[in-house]
Amino acid sequence: MSAREWIGKDFYKELGVSSSASADEIKKSYRKLAKENHPDANSGNAKAEQKFKAVSEAYGVLSDPGKRKEYDEARRLFGSSGAGAGGFGFPGAGGQGGPGGFDVGDIFGQQGQAGGFGGLGDMLGSLFNRRGAGGAGSANRAQRGADVETDVRIDFVEAVKGATLPLRLSSPASCSTCGGNGAKPGTRPRTCSTCGGAGLVSRSQGAFAFSEPCPDCRGRGSIIDDPCAECGGDGISTRTRTLTVRVPAGVDDDQRIRLAGQGEPGRGGATAGDLFVRVHVNPHPTFGRKGNDLTITIPVGFDELALGGTVTVPTLEGRVSLKVAPGTSSGRVLRVRGKGITKRDGAQGDLLVTLQVTIPAKVDGEAKAALDAYAKAMADEDPRPEITAMLAERS
Repeated sequence: MSAREWIGKDFYKELGVSSSASADEIKKSYRKLAKENHPDANSGNAKAEQKFKAVSEAYGVLSDPGKRKEYDEARRLFGSSGAGAGGFGFPGAGGQGGPGGFDVGDIFGQQGQAGGFGGLGDMLGSLFNRRGAGGAGSANRAQRGADVETDVRIDFVEAVKGATLPLRLSSPASCSTCGGNGAKPGTRPRTCSTCGGAGLVSRSQGAFAFSEPCPDCRGRGSIIDDPCAECGGDGISTRTRTLTVRVPAGVDDDQRIRLAGQGEPGRGGATAGDLFVRVHVNPHPTFGRKGNDLTITIPVGFDELALGGTVTVPTLEGRVSLKVAPGTSSGRVLRVRGKGITKRDGAQGDLLVTLQVTIPAKVDGEAKAALDAYAKAMADEDPRPEITAMLAERS
């Protein structure tokens, strides 16, 4: 779709956001609407499919800072109703766009007459896919396809070690029936005889020369006499495809993986957009993560910390034994080298083991007698000397 066609569409309204919405707000609204109207969830619902295409098209423009800037500028200059797309009324001169009106976009598209509007002409030339001076060039310029984003959810171990996943995706893609040219199989689009394939026609009015979209091909430069039944002549249709996604070892929760050229197809022979896969990682019941390190908390008895000993610790590959020095305090973190996350670049993390003392809910019998004896033996050993001294000073 050319920028001139953008003006007649309200992409902000399609996504249900304001024109001042942030990139995150636009993305959030798109993901919500795309999920609600996804063809997989609305089989046979033509209205939902059209809505899915509309929000995908809107997101393709508003998610790209450059395209959004062009779109906003076009709406500002010509009005959100799209008046400038066919002819903007301007008093004091003949032509289309109402009595005494002419196409402001066309006159500004001319370069430098009497010191004229070179800078603004360049900008509008870009908006309307023009090339340089005099409005010459093609209105059907190649345009890169829009980027697409989808989500996958994986287990904690898959995120640590990496995984290869099949991804089923429904999105706009090059029509498989016509090969993307929009014409019925066995036929081809023909070059517009009116504009010679340029998409623009010129006319003169007094001292001025104007260029405007060709009325026969609507600025496309070609005419499809027999449109493809699947895509209706657009060259793009929504289809379901299966891709294989390789999730690298050590991927973070909410991280995006880029698949180059797997987004929406380009127009006019341009390259396709990219597919971004956002990864969501399920938490593990035992292990946690801190950067490239894995974390785990191990319950230990008071005697193990006081007297020292050996504790057995699970890892993702098996078990390891750790020595606990006598007098180790609760909350101490021990490090097991190389048992964390290993990434493709060779970076390797560790396993961080936190020792946490456990207190029995009830103590009786020999255990109680032993603790009473311990308490008497340690009566002269104050475990809180600083606090005791502070209380003594205040008494």
